[in-house]
Amino acid sequence: MLAASFAHLIELSEIKNYCKMASRRNFIRQALLGGGLLPFSESLRSQVARFAADSGRGGYPLAVATWNNQKATSAAWEVLGRGGRALDAVEAGARVPEADPNDTSVGYGGFPDRDGNVTLDACIMDEYGNAGAVCFLQEIMHAISVARRVMEKTPHVLLAGKGALDFALSEGFVRQNLLTEEARKAWEKWKETSLYKPVINIERHDTIGIVALDANQRLAGACTTSGMAFKMHGRVGDSPILGAGMYNDPEYGAAASTGLGELVLKTLGSFLLVEEIRRGRHPQKAAEMTVKRIAERYPQLARENQVGFVAIDRKGRYGGFALQPGFNYTVCIEGRNQVLEGGSLY
Repeated sequence: MLAASFAHLIELSEIKNYCKMASRRNFIRQALLGGGLLPFSESLRSQVARFAADSGRGGYPLAVATWNNQKATSAAWEVLGRGGRALDAVEAGARVPEADPNDTSVGYGGFPDRDGNVTLDACIMDEYGNAGAVCFLQEIMHAISVARRVMEKTPHVLLAGKGALDFALSEGFVRQNLLTEEARKAWEKWKETSLYKPVINIERHDTIGIVALDANQRLAGACTTSGMAFKMHGRVGDSPILGAGMYNDPEYGAAASTGLGELVLKTLGSFLLVEEIRRGRHPQKAAEMTVKRIAERYPQLARENQVGFVAIDRKGRYGGFALQPGFNYTVCIEGRNQVLEGGSLY
């Protein structure tokens, strides 16, 4: 495994020694085997093999996503592995769970609101700090791609509701029913009690946030969700809000969140995390500080709910941390996925 996989688990002196060995082994293996799982140019192969022998620096290109989203990070790597742009990588990664009917918290198959409507939120940021977002979008599977069109084809950052739908249709997106039979049955079951209370369920992975750093050290981030299951009609969480669900500072780092959106909205958690990176903190330490700040500000909500973050910086270092146990995240470097435990405050 790469040195950065252990950056938050072992002492700095051990990291330094491991980086030296891992870098040497990786370079030799790449030279002998000709590039691993995916085709590489010689220049890209050498960039992937670069690891600094300092305090836990990882490598790049890389993609990091909340939860066990290996298919998403693999899709991102298909872009990164051929020297592609981080923006294209995070969009490709986010589209995977959006189209998965078995993912009950993102896109198609997402659990509906309490009135039976599947409503989607998403945002995206590129390496220049440009951004686009949609919220309360219905009947369009790939909210993340609509958000990118908002960024690239309008003078705005955020479109909502019918306006977002009308824009998506004008851009050629196809209108379709996103409520699957499984999600409908879950909604019917919920209506038996209609208990409206967010609960911690570490088996149900909500919201994908994905961040990437490409071979040219360009950063990008994306976040997409169908939101809290059985929420009030019209509720919008943190996912489409820049600085909350996701934030990217092109010079320093990117972060994305998952969990109870209201907690992240009240603290602008992703922006706070990236600011800690800007001040010189390792992404892992920045994530830990952000989670602690949330808990200090809202102690009761923090103890009763889950919020987690992933983050990367322009050096290729990464980290993840959450309020509650059970949070994990996926890192893809050299075309190989690693699912890591993020650690938790409680």
